[in-house]
Amino acid sequence: MRNAGRSAVAAALAVAVAVAVLTGCGEEKESAAAQSPSASAKPSPSQSGGPTAKATPSQSGGSTAKDGTVGTPGSACTLPASFDLAPQWKPKPVHVEADSPVAGLAKQGPFTMACEIDAKPAGNIGFLRAWTENATSGTPRAALEAYVGADKTASKATYKEIKAGTLPAAEVTYETYSKLLDRSKRETALAVVTPKGTLVLHLGGWDSEEHEQMLPAYERAKTSMKATP
Repeated sequence: MRNAGRSAVAAALAVAVAVAVLTGCGEEKESAAAQSPSASAKPSPSQSGGPTAKATPSQSGGSTAKDGTVGTPGSACTLPASFDLAPQWKPKPVHVEADSPVAGLAKQGPFTMACEIDAKPAGNIGFLRAWTENATSGTPRAALEAYVGADKTASKATYKEIKAGTLPAAEVTYETYSKLLDRSKRETALAVVTPKGTLVLHLGGWDSEEHEQMLPAYERAKTSMKATP
């Protein structure tokens, strides 16, 4: 259950989130609400609006394929690899025009944000985000290092080689630091290389507590991952 005190800052948070398009990138991916007078309070799931609302002209991508996966043709987002979604997590494709003022926020190193899977309907504040690039060769570890290395606030990165479903993969846990909130939080990501491109799947969160609560959804995606046909 979320802290009842969050409701006291709901109005301010709504304004902050409305102007925080694509909060998923850069120095503080989940901290648009830090602009409010009560930055230390967490927003409620119902008040923390989707960060890509303006960057996603088509709002029809909120459904998934019948089998509850994302990544396959016909699902909300077509990706180089597919994976299962946790109940009530809602995916939406991310489309940003190159000349958009927020275009830079949808890039991290060589990767472009392609899909955002929102945890708010399931009761958490955070996202699984799928980032892609066209490379069909190279190692998952190198791809992941390029992704994390592009975040100048990242530290304490620990990498390991894993299997993501049927695919060789690399995984990293690390921390990012927010100057606005003066705190660090945990991040987790994995990378796979497929014949249709490279995918980084990243789990963020409002803070490390939210991150821990959302790890089962990340693990579900990881263990079910397979190359898109």
